[in-house]
Amino acid sequence: MNSNDAKEIAADLAANAALLEMAEELGISTLLDRAAPFTLDEVVAAAGVPEAGARAFLRALLAAGLVEQGADARSFIPCADLADRRYEAGYLSWALNANRPYIDHAVEFLSGPEAAAGQYRRDGRRVAISSRWIGSYGFYPDIVAEIAGRKPQRVVDLGAGAGRLLIHLLTTLPSSTGLALDISPAACEEAERSARRAGVHDRLTVANRSIESLVEDPGPVRGADVVHAGFVMHDVVGDQEVFDGILRACRDSIADGGCLVVTDAVPYADTPRDRAFSALFTYLHAGSMQVLLPPEAEWRAGFRRAGFTDVSCTPLRMPGSRLFVAAG
Repeated sequence: MNSNDAKEIAADLAANAALLEMAEELGISTLLDRAAPFTLDEVVAAAGVPEAGARAFLRALLAAGLVEQGADARSFIPCADLADRRYEAGYLSWALNANRPYIDHAVEFLSGPEAAAGQYRRDGRRVAISSRWIGSYGFYPDIVAEIAGRKPQRVVDLGAGAGRLLIHLLTTLPSSTGLALDISPAACEEAERSARRAGVHDRLTVANRSIESLVEDPGPVRGADVVHAGFVMHDVVGDQEVFDGILRACRDSIADGGCLVVTDAVPYADTPRDRAFSALFTYLHAGSMQVLLPPEAEWRAGFRRAGFTDVSCTPLRMPGSRLFVAAG
């Protein structure tokens, strides 16, 4: 790739990210996601804006190639590679928008990180949206394949957020049950709503609790065939007693033949495709969130201290991310 090609790719990525973020704010992402024709009237209804405004935005999406004209002037079709474009845009959205307070207040975070962290907070919605875009290809497919391939009867997701991953698994595994655990009341409420919309509410339990609470009461993970923790273990790994306690609670409570699946990151991954994004991810977590990502060897050591005898580690598509499976 020559330098001119790279510059054009950067321009396209920036434009796609901005337009897709606007679509998210307008509430029309569901129309784009369904990979089927939609109408101008549907955009007006979803966004709650005048028809002239909706038409102007759709003209921009058409010009950018994010949608195509449908059978008539009021009909539109999402582009065939929209999911790819959203995945790519997710990195830009996460880096520059989800972490905007850390960028705007870089001096404060370098001068007094704890005080700055207490004063400047990320927008949780932006974090969730950009993480979902990255996760669509960056780690969700591998997690789903790993868990669904085991055909578990009971799945527990720690730090489940709004339950998207677990709800998807339950639709894939019609005889399975699940428990979504998260510390955010709002996320738990959304998980319950989403489960009802997906028709799996009778097989999903939602627990509004922290993962640290498992040390004293491992009830939520008891009898699980698979326990998954996605990008939440690194929040407690700095306190080895708590970290070890959570892992032991999972090891002692899972069903015979069960496993713990942890999706997380290692610091400063140095392969050519990993190094730039991994550097940013590592730096922001250490300097702005006071989270020190453990190297792979430390992750493995933690699983073994908890009693797991079989630990595997697989790199994922998201730079610096890893899929750990601990069993035995």
